[in-house]
Amino acid sequence: MDLQYAKQRFEQYLDNYDREDDKVRLKIVHTYGVTECSRQIAKRMGLSDEDSELAQLIGLLHDIGRFEQIKRFDSFEPDVMDHAAFGVKILFEEGMIRQFVQEDAWDGIIRTAIAKHSDFRLEGVDDERTLLHAKIIRDADKLDNCRVKLVDAVETIIGVSAEEAGREEISPEVLGQFMRKESVLSSTRKTKMDYWLSYLAYFFDINFNETFAIIREKGYADRIIGRIPYSNPKTAKEMETVRKMLAAHIGAGL
Repeated sequence: MDLQYAKQRFEQYLDNYDREDDKVRLKIVHTYGVTECSRQIAKRMGLSDEDSELAQLIGLLHDIGRFEQIKRFDSFEPDVMDHAAFGVKILFEEGMIRQFVQEDAWDGIIRTAIAKHSDFRLEGVDDERTLLHAKIIRDADKLDNCRVKLVDAVETIIGVSAEEAGREEISPEVLGQFMRKESVLSSTRKTKMDYWLSYLAYFFDINFNETFAIIREKGYADRIIGRIPYSNPKTAKEMETVRKMLAAHIGAGL
């Protein structure tokens, strides 16, 4: 496995897309961010060099389907394209995986980890090593998504300014899912605040204490909550409850 070679080939793949497009740029930065987060998690877990490189390779390729989704639909919404399934299709059904890694020894792990990385719940993986990598990519993806929510323009992320979002309410159904410590179903999101709260619900689907440690060290929950000015009094009160709930959950870990 040659991670540097894979990165070079990934850069060549990106030449098919408009790097100046804000959504494409966001996903390029996110891809390398997830790769780095995968490395950090693997290091903290004390994994072997091979598993560390494998985790990073999966991070590099996990969102490869996103670029075609942006090109075709100018959207990240899951109802326009299943980007994970499309990534698996082009990598394994069309054979693109050999452009990034010549050996096929890890194909099963890579394929499953990419296919499962954005599933609502991680289910149906029995092999221990495959499950390990499926969990690492899901945690790494969430870690870098925290960075995205803090550094990219709110309007790029949810389509309106932070001020506009803060004037909206949270739908009862979405708030209920959050209060039950569940991930938020995409189809139930109606308001922009529903979207923002769904990003915070990511913290209920973390797989490793090493990931929780990074979340605590970077203060991700408080910082994401603080990015929106909640001028709607009902929303402001609910978000304070959200803040306290997440502090307890992240502090406790697994």
